[in-house]
Amino acid sequence: MSGPGDVPPRILRRLRPLCRALPETVEEPAWIGVRWRIRNRTFAHVYAPDPGRNLFYPRDPSAGGQPVVMTFRVPADDLLGLTGGGFPFFRAGWGRNVAGVLLGDHTDWTEIAELLTDSYCELAPRFLAARVAAPPS
Repeated sequence: MSGPGDVPPRILRRLRPLCRALPETVEEPAWIGVRWRIRNRTFAHVYAPDPGRNLFYPRDPSAGGQPVVMTFRVPADDLLGLTGGGFPFFRAGWGRNVAGVLLGDHTDWTEIAELLTDSYCELAPRFLAARVAAPPS
């Protein structure tokens, strides 16, 4: 990886098909990393944080090198349940319902698919959210 914000291709290869499966999703470069949007709303943002900044997420004790973080929306009633257990989840430092997850070798991609679907449905117009099938279990 060449610097803060760069997302390893192996992570993007896992995220892209999950996000593209959701109706009218747009992928675009963000100020750091890559984000996926529905209309003008970001439902997922993945990036390698700048190690020089004050970081508020749990560290992966098994990882060497730069971490990769994905932030996403969570139904407000589910936020504490998801983030209360700590690693790999955390509450982002902004928004009433924004969570984050450290991605890596430990990642459960089935769970990530479910979280992306929920995040999309939190922000998508109702008629688009109604077209979304639950991810396969």
